[in-house]
Amino acid sequence: MNSDHISFISSPAKTVAAAAFCLLPLSTFAQQEVSSDGLFTQARTTAFENKDYPKAIALAEQALEKSPDYTDIAVFLGRLYTWNDNPADARKVFTDLDKKQVTDADFYLAYASLEYWNDDNTKALEILDKGTTQNPDSEALWLLKAKVQNSSDQHLEAEEAANRVLQINPENTEARELLVRLNEITSKNAVGITYSYTHFDKQFAQDWHTVGISYKRVTPIGSVILKGNIANKFGETGTQAELEAYPKLSDMFYLYLGAGYSSDVGIFPKYRTGVSLNANLPKSFEAELGYRQLYFSDNIWLYTAAVGKYYKNFWFNLRTYITPGDNNISHSYTGTVRYYTKGAADYISFQAGTGISPVDNRSNLLENESYKLKTYKIGAEYNFSVKTTNLFSLGAMYFNQEYRPNTRGNQVDVTLAYTKRF
Repeated sequence: MNSDHISFISSPAKTVAAAAFCLLPLSTFAQQEVSSDGLFTQARTTAFENKDYPKAIALAEQALEKSPDYTDIAVFLGRLYTWNDNPADARKVFTDLDKKQVTDADFYLAYASLEYWNDDNTKALEILDKGTTQNPDSEALWLLKAKVQNSSDQHLEAEEAANRVLQINPENTEARELLVRLNEITSKNAVGITYSYTHFDKQFAQDWHTVGISYKRVTPIGSVILKGNIANKFGETGTQAELEAYPKLSDMFYLYLGAGYSSDVGIFPKYRTGVSLNANLPKSFEAELGYRQLYFSDNIWLYTAAVGKYYKNFWFNLRTYITPGDNNISHSYTGTVRYYTKGAADYISFQAGTGISPVDNRSNLLENESYKLKTYKIGAEYNFSVKTTNLFSLGAMYFNQEYRPNTRGNQVDVTLAYTKRF
């Protein structure tokens, strides 16, 4: 083969190689020239999907070098420093943004969260005050403000902030849960009166009437409630005194402690006691585990467990009482669905279940072990407030009970209640 032929064959290959060589730097340069938006997207993916905060920080810093006035990237970089436990670097980013007079809600939320998580509630509230002034309709800012105020024992202010969240979004689950808890402690005092009427179609000839009065006092360690009850059952009248307390153990846990005494055994138990451990769990769940004890002529022990969940305007709860007996174990189950119409004291609830529990007006029926027979119940309750300090309640419950083997009867309970908070 001659040299001309060789040159003819190799020339196209040389041309292609030369073109590829010339294009290679352009291709590499194009790959390296990622926009600030592209780097921002990569940083978010690296942080949220891979949880690699150092790498996400490097990407966000690179993006911010390209676009120094890109507020969203700067706020995200501050968040990344916060999550990576670099509060000093995060604080520098946020103070620089503050000097630039940035007023975005996301900036205030990120900055206040940094201070809240680092236990500087005073600084967090200072930031949130500015944030809510600049962004009065920011649901997230008002919610964080309610949490910080609650953590600082500013319960009245926290209640106002939580109510503001629900004005913006009535279906905010966290605000609803917080408001219900705050409702129990914002009023230092409350007095209440309750009347219950019970009618049996077969089991007993006479209707039952029960009146209860109560006084509640909120103390630094939790609520204390003193109760007095008077009832007419089986044609006889009796009285009972009760004392209940809800001491707080931590932000998550609190106790229920209860005791009662009556000299009119049969109408009421002679003694009653109860203890429960309650927990406010993440994801708006709550739980309870404890016991109740009733003494008529012998002790009756009931063990209780409950789980609850807040979801938007709803509260769901399932409770059971388990009572060991000589021959078997009795079970009582009650499911409750509550729908909040406005604040913490304004709701409609529905209940359905089986068995008798110690909180039923007819718990004295436990004495003769009729609780081991089959009982079904269904009911509803309506609660509403007037000017926030006047609370009204109307409830009704229907029971269908096998009070003797293969003999069933019906019962209707109607309850009216009024509470004055001050």
